[in-house]
Amino acid sequence: MSSEIKKNKYEIDMCSGPLIGKLISFSIPLALSSILQLLFNAVDIVVVGKFSGSQSLAAVGSTTSLINLITTLFIGVSLGTNVLAGRFYSMQDEKNMEDVVHTSVMFAILSGIAVSIIGILFSNWALIAMGTPYNILDKSLLYIRIYFLGMPFFMLYNYGAAVLRAVGDTKRPLIFLVIAGIINAVLNMILVIVFNLGVIGVAVATVIAQLISCVLVLKCLCETDGIYKLSFSKLRINLSHLKQLFRIGLPAGIQSLVINFSNVLLQSSVNSFGDIAMAGYTAANNIFGFLFVTVNSFTQTCMSFTSQNYGVKNYKRMDKVLKDCIILSVCITFVLGSCIYFFGENILNIYTESQEVIQCGMEVLLYTTVTYFLCGLMDLFPGAMRGMGYSVIPMILSVIGTVGVRIFWIYCVFPTYHSLSTLFISYPLSWLITVIMQIICFCFVRKKVYNLMKSE
Repeated sequence: MSSEIKKNKYEIDMCSGPLIGKLISFSIPLALSSILQLLFNAVDIVVVGKFSGSQSLAAVGSTTSLINLITTLFIGVSLGTNVLAGRFYSMQDEKNMEDVVHTSVMFAILSGIAVSIIGILFSNWALIAMGTPYNILDKSLLYIRIYFLGMPFFMLYNYGAAVLRAVGDTKRPLIFLVIAGIINAVLNMILVIVFNLGVIGVAVATVIAQLISCVLVLKCLCETDGIYKLSFSKLRINLSHLKQLFRIGLPAGIQSLVINFSNVLLQSSVNSFGDIAMAGYTAANNIFGFLFVTVNSFTQTCMSFTSQNYGVKNYKRMDKVLKDCIILSVCITFVLGSCIYFFGENILNIYTESQEVIQCGMEVLLYTTVTYFLCGLMDLFPGAMRGMGYSVIPMILSVIGTVGVRIFWIYCVFPTYHSLSTLFISYPLSWLITVIMQIICFCFVRKKVYNLMKSE
């Protein structure tokens, strides 16, 4: 099978051979790619905080939750692309693979345009509804509207990268983001420091970087000799495959949407402490994001490997994929989380020199770093279930366990004990509750799937 499936040096045979090395080889470029995407925003925050002041820093940071809220629903569908493309690739089903690739890219174009329009039209209302202070509202609105102009490029890159990752190629998306990230950093320096454009400069730099990464990933798909080759003349929506993409990816998108909605509520609670706390949360949340992408890389690795082995009915290897991913995720996330907390003040000093802002940031990191391995466990079991085609139940449990707990905490506990510490202790609590529910769910799904495999 390996000789039939592995077409070039970038792809990984997920269905045979030693496993742990392949999981690491797949997940590390994936994590680094996600970190580079975060660095687009991190460079924005660092440059604007150092050279445009705390109000500009708070303005950029206040948009993060809203941007995530609007985009995650559509990005979630790309997980459906990853699962279906991986399944058809392992089976070497050329016709279905072609349909999935072209349906996914066409949907990325349409959804990117839709997100741009929605974001530009409703961002003013949304920022006001979130309680964004009026002294930074104009800057926040300017930044987010320019940012949303780049959404078609952002979507195309993510859906194109989902196809590459489905066949085991996480290295070329990383290379593309390295190129785009360097350009983003250089443009930030030029537009903000030299031309003094502030939030306009960092937004324009980010959009240009997204355009470059988009062009590179599409060029890669068009030039490949594999069965996942992209041809613009074949772009169309195959309703049957779109439904399958939605069935797998939409619940994941809804889950992220609802969780990000709870983060918007949390952002509104942080806003009640004023712009110092907002700036501290902005910097800490950006650091916190690096832990998230590390965890998410193992979740996507588990989902991709499970999907391909599900396609060839290799259920014993599916078990080993989950077990090895748990070991990698828990160990690496615990070490990284501990390091981030213990060196937190030094890291926060990169974003700001204000001791008040750093103190607020450390309050956030106290509850969201060392315990983050729980979040990794919370996401791995749904990742395995999505790889087997089950996405709705994990979504429901994640919404109940994370969003439900946080909303209860924000409205019932936080008003009585009004502090950042009280607010952010809801994170590890919600993770722990969700982990327990997801493990129970996985046991039932695993038994059902494996019984069906054995009976076929």
